[in-house]
Amino acid sequence: MSQITPPSEVNKISKKISDKQQKFAGSPKKATTHVNQNEDLIFEKSSPGKKAYRLAELDVPAVDAASLLGAAARTDLGVMPELSEIEIIRHFTRLSTWNYAIDLGMYPLGSCTMKYNPRINELVSRLEGIADAHPYQPESLSQGCLGIMKVLSDALVEITGMDTITLQPAAGAHGEFTGILLARAYHEAKGNPRKKILIPDSAHGTNPATAAVCGYEVANLKSNAQGMVDVAELERLVDEDTAALMLTNPSTIGVFESEIHKIADVLHAKGALLYMDGANMNALCGKTRPGDFGVDVMHLNLHKTFSTPHGGGGPGSGPVACKKILEPFLPTPVLVTRADGTLGLEYNRPQTVGRVRAFYGNFGMFVRALAYILANGPDGLRQTTEDAVLNANYIRAKLSDTFELPYKAPSLHEVVFSDKRQAKNGVKTGDMGKRLIDYGFHAYTVSFPLVVPGAMMIEPTESESREELDLLIDALKQIAREAEENPELVQTAPHTTRAQRLDETTAARKPVLRWKAPAASTPVAVDSAAKEW
Repeated sequence: MSQITPPSEVNKISKKISDKQQKFAGSPKKATTHVNQNEDLIFEKSSPGKKAYRLAELDVPAVDAASLLGAAARTDLGVMPELSEIEIIRHFTRLSTWNYAIDLGMYPLGSCTMKYNPRINELVSRLEGIADAHPYQPESLSQGCLGIMKVLSDALVEITGMDTITLQPAAGAHGEFTGILLARAYHEAKGNPRKKILIPDSAHGTNPATAAVCGYEVANLKSNAQGMVDVAELERLVDEDTAALMLTNPSTIGVFESEIHKIADVLHAKGALLYMDGANMNALCGKTRPGDFGVDVMHLNLHKTFSTPHGGGGPGSGPVACKKILEPFLPTPVLVTRADGTLGLEYNRPQTVGRVRAFYGNFGMFVRALAYILANGPDGLRQTTEDAVLNANYIRAKLSDTFELPYKAPSLHEVVFSDKRQAKNGVKTGDMGKRLIDYGFHAYTVSFPLVVPGAMMIEPTESESREELDLLIDALKQIAREAEENPELVQTAPHTTRAQRLDETTAARKPVLRWKAPAASTPVAVDSAAKEW
């Protein structure tokens, strides 16, 4: 990696950028931006009549598509982009080079665990017998794939201290949904589904959304001065109408719930369940097990803790592990070992919540996660956790004199600062996150958790070296100096990107989610040769 520019030089560069902006702000002349600097939408690059590919001449008897499809047969393709092959290749290749990825640099997004995705995972997942397997294969031809699911399930049960697991859920929020469905089914089987779910004020937003979708009222549980669950408040709120507490541990401020055993006891005394959001399991893996401190049901994020691809949208995987009391309600099919020793899928489960995912889950992620677990082994997983915690605390120690630290409790895998000092000069967390882009880093998580005004949430994971952490620390210290000496520079960042500040308010309130064709656009006609199959 290239050496970071000294702070003094960065300051000079920043001043030059600012001077240039002021110089050209009112200039009537502006150079035309070349396509290589800012790519148009593929629809905007379209030119009528261009084709990237032509089908070979039909060499089998023709069949009239309209006679097969009836009213479903299209007469045109709508306003579709028309480009040559090389234009398409260049368009998507250019866009790919503008992406930020974990393979390019550190991703300090808090509450995301953006760790490196080991290449051995990708190699294993592409093995022919794995990559070409089909979910409709009979069980007799799927023993290898089912075996992967079995070994992974056993490993995750051991890691979490739970009794059983389903691999079906597609990602974290889907795992939450599945877990709360299990809790609801459990209470319904006892004759009372109960009415409310307790959720701490520091929780992920998906927690209250999940509770609402599952038919529950949400009761807010305030944190204490240390950022942990206020146990006295919990005792006041929990009653016979409480179905569960949805708790992230460690919490979204990176702090472990020191009274977790008491929290579990308070809930269980009233017949309520303890659901754990496993988003931050990277702080616990190999060190402690949720099942041992009273958790009844939890989800895991394979795309966080267990290194499956995360950036770029996934796909995720959110297995749900639970105690024996919830096993009858697991989604079907359930992976079982038959009397003859073969593996199979059991569908006849009278109390099941039903299927929650097509087929059996994101199988490719199972392969990658298992490769990660087996490559590390118990000692390696424990070391991974220790390194993640060490890295977060190194950042905390180096930056605590620069940014406000809202809570004094020990940090685990991530650290949350506040923009309180910089806000006095009008510089907010979002400004500093954008300025960090100019230094070659992805921004940290801004303004979350909501219990910390102006939150700056940083999670380095175990992947980063001390040298990389020092680069981030130096950049953030320089930005803090800029916030004091030249706040406008930070307030108008980023300065080095193809797109500058966007209208975030309008984008959030009036999102444009699909391209709309200009009124003069002509639909692309279906090629006459394509009308016959």
